[in-house]
Amino acid sequence: MTSTRQTPSEAQEQAALLAKALPYLRRYAGDTIVVKYGGHAMGDDMLSGAFGHDIALLKLVGVNPIVVHGGGPQINAMLKKLDIASTFVDGLRVTDASMIDVIEMVLSGTVNKQVASLINRAGALAVGISGKDGGLLKARKLQRSVRDPDSLIERALDLGFVGEPASVDPRVLYALSGSGLIPVIAPVGVGEHGETYNINADTAAGAIAGAVHATRLLMLTDVPGVLDENGTLIPELSAEDARRGIESGMISGGMIPKVETCLKAVEAGASAAVILDGRVPHACLLELFTESGSGTLIRAS
Repeated sequence: MTSTRQTPSEAQEQAALLAKALPYLRRYAGDTIVVKYGGHAMGDDMLSGAFGHDIALLKLVGVNPIVVHGGGPQINAMLKKLDIASTFVDGLRVTDASMIDVIEMVLSGTVNKQVASLINRAGALAVGISGKDGGLLKARKLQRSVRDPDSLIERALDLGFVGEPASVDPRVLYALSGSGLIPVIAPVGVGEHGETYNINADTAAGAIAGAVHATRLLMLTDVPGVLDENGTLIPELSAEDARRGIESGMISGGMIPKVETCLKAVEAGASAAVILDGRVPHACLLELFTESGSGTLIRAS
């Protein structure tokens, strides 16, 4: 087997990059970073491998990462394989008792262990859990209503076992992180009477980031971040500016719930939240360890 040696200029360039990153490595040492992992970054083998190495690196340099993952495409594939039809309302899957068993199996089983394995193969120690473990995510039934366009009468929608976080008990996360482990969380919560709820991964990540007072919530998406009217990336927004952007229509469509999740996270205790492009290799490292960052950062003030 032959090895390729670096040229002196390549070695100098690598050393210069490390020197530039050093102040940022120190800045986040000992801090907790919550990363929501999903979208294109999760379905691409190259990006998945890079993600696993990035999370392992964060732990290596003294950061305490917590990963919350989605799994919509994997759920769709399993339901199709089992010939179970899905119905969506406002992007939310109507989930009955038989379907929630399949969703929990896919999220807490297959996907959760795959994500943990990515990080383990990169040299860190990741442990896959769900929001039900250690009472991490207490959930309540998600309430949604729809207004009839003709009568303007609102009626409640029954989405079944679709939930939202009612409370977060982070003790299991502190125990794992304090033991040198990286928690990898499937967004499944437990209801008041022991029932299982499927929780949107963005929403779960935001609630967890607030509860652990994360220095950053990193939301990996399939867009560069929040764009202005000209399609230019907005690097930073205050909470007030973000709310004005929603009211004015500058922030619209699927970006609204992501921005609202960031707002709830910073209101609950996270220092800041970032919407960034998970299609870019090493997006988390670019955000944390470079001067320009990557994506749109939202602060409380």
